[in-house]
Amino acid sequence: MSKKRSTIHGEVRKQSGEKNAEEWLALYGDYLYRYALFRLSNEEIARDMLQDTLIAAWKAKKNFRGDSSVRTWLVGILKHKITDHIRKQIRDRSLATRLEVDPTSDFFDANGQWQQPVHGWADDPERLSSNQDFLKTLNTCVAKLSDQHRHVFTLRELNGETTDVICNACDITPTNLHVIMHRARLVLRECLEKMWFEDDKTI
Repeated sequence: MSKKRSTIHGEVRKQSGEKNAEEWLALYGDYLYRYALFRLSNEEIARDMLQDTLIAAWKAKKNFRGDSSVRTWLVGILKHKITDHIRKQIRDRSLATRLEVDPTSDFFDANGQWQQPVHGWADDPERLSSNQDFLKTLNTCVAKLSDQHRHVFTLRELNGETTDVICNACDITPTNLHVIMHRARLVLRECLEKMWFEDDKTI
């Protein structure tokens, strides 16, 4: 991330004029960038989120009481930045005015039954969550979701936001949220079946 860091370094220095943000960038920049990139699937936006986070942290540093680690504090700020970014995207594109065309219709027959039997995955979820190759594959699958489904899934599963926060950000009801999450998980399951489990990468 050397070129990315150099660009962010200059911008942060220009806007903050302080050393703390530069030190945070050196110590936590790569982690925060990867955190944002995994949730947003866009390098430019991830860089912007990192930059905004460091500047916001510098402005709020007097409020940091040391109750948590600096990294945890910065991640908390970054999560808010990501949520605000997604909220703005949704409002700008009016994504929440209606549910999009159901991308899961091919999974069910006319009676609402599965077209093909669903089998459980043999691998341990905890082990998968620490497997970098699997996480890259998951990120690829998340990026394939429709805009609305990706935004809602990111807020819920990757950013850990509450139902109230997501519904307010996306202007949807809790019922809509449940439906969107159900559909997003089905699409992700099919994608992971093809891109990860069919290749026996779990062995």
